[in-house]
Amino acid sequence: MTQKRSAGLFLFRRAAGDAAAAAGVEVLLGHMGGPFWERRDAGAWSIPKGEYLADEAPRDAARREFTEEIGLPPPEGAYLPLGEVRQSNGKLVTVWAVEADLDPTLMRPGTFSMEWPPGSGRVQDFPELDRVAWFAPPLARKSMVVSQVPFLERLLMLLND
Repeated sequence: MTQKRSAGLFLFRRAAGDAAAAAGVEVLLGHMGGPFWERRDAGAWSIPKGEYLADEAPRDAARREFTEEIGLPPPEGAYLPLGEVRQSNGKLVTVWAVEADLDPTLMRPGTFSMEWPPGSGRVQDFPELDRVAWFAPPLARKSMVVSQVPFLERLLMLLND
């Protein structure tokens, strides 16, 4: 069995406004789309990422997946490697941070298809991410998929050095 891998881009921006100013930075997260996630908030926000095959460079996959999930070109700038994390399902996720500002209202998400409701025989399309938003780190920690929180911690350590 081949090791499943994902790669993603974790956008951050210098914070503006009272709530975010204390942390100095905000991060962009996407709320996972589809019926399983629609009524969930805590643990339902993710770094924009997606799977890739062994013949694709992880950073290239991260850029491609950003476009597929957000519907916008990946930002240019310095890509800061945040390493890898193995999720509970065994998938290995590799992430780069990049400083950029993005207007969440410009997002045009990609879609995926699945049978819904289960056993109905009807296939429906759902957005990969149904919305994106900027988060100050304390709220990001509570909102993110738990296995991705180490990327937030690594980003904050990197920015504090």
